[in-house]
Amino acid sequence: MTVGAVGAGLLIQGCETGKQQATQPKVEFTIDRTPAELAREEKLRAEKFFNDHEMATIAILVDIIIPKDDVSGSATDAGVPDFIEFIVKDKPELQTPVRGGLRWLDVQCMKRFGKSFVDCTEQQRIEMVDEIAFPEQAKPEMHQGVSFFNTMRDLTATGFFTSEIGIKDLGYVGNTPNQWDGVPQDVLDQYGLKYDERTLAESVKFDS
Repeated sequence: MTVGAVGAGLLIQGCETGKQQATQPKVEFTIDRTPAELAREEKLRAEKFFNDHEMATIAILVDIIIPKDDVSGSATDAGVPDFIEFIVKDKPELQTPVRGGLRWLDVQCMKRFGKSFVDCTEQQRIEMVDEIAFPEQAKPEMHQGVSFFNTMRDLTATGFFTSEIGIKDLGYVGNTPNQWDGVPQDVLDQYGLKYDERTLAESVKFDS
């Protein structure tokens, strides 16, 4: 990705990422892990890929993609930035496209507005996002931004709708325990059937 002098400072900042240490709280896993899986999970969580500026950019961008509404919280409320930080460590092939896209976004904003995406006004950010959020309408020179935004939109939706907030937003309840009270009496009467006492005692009747 070719960038001019306007993006030099941003590129230097991105190169310092490896010197940073993770600040995420330790997570106690509640599902089974083999020792090797657990060691890998802990290793990934102990590392930090994105720098603070990149994380701030991600937080703003994911909240543009999924903002807070009357039904649920925003993408950041659902922890999507931390999800993206983890997933690019879990899937290293995403690292260059996402980091490169973040840098592309900042360079474009510097050219248009003289400041990074984070420092832009809300209106300027939306103006920039509108250029890359609709593939069929995007200008040819925006194709790198379109590809980046598509990736971020997919990651944001995945992170959000697999979070507690996102699952509640969908209204998904999954398999829940209930009590089966047997075949309705009118159906039994229709077919001239009835439960014997043993079936009633063992399979149909429940203690209240």
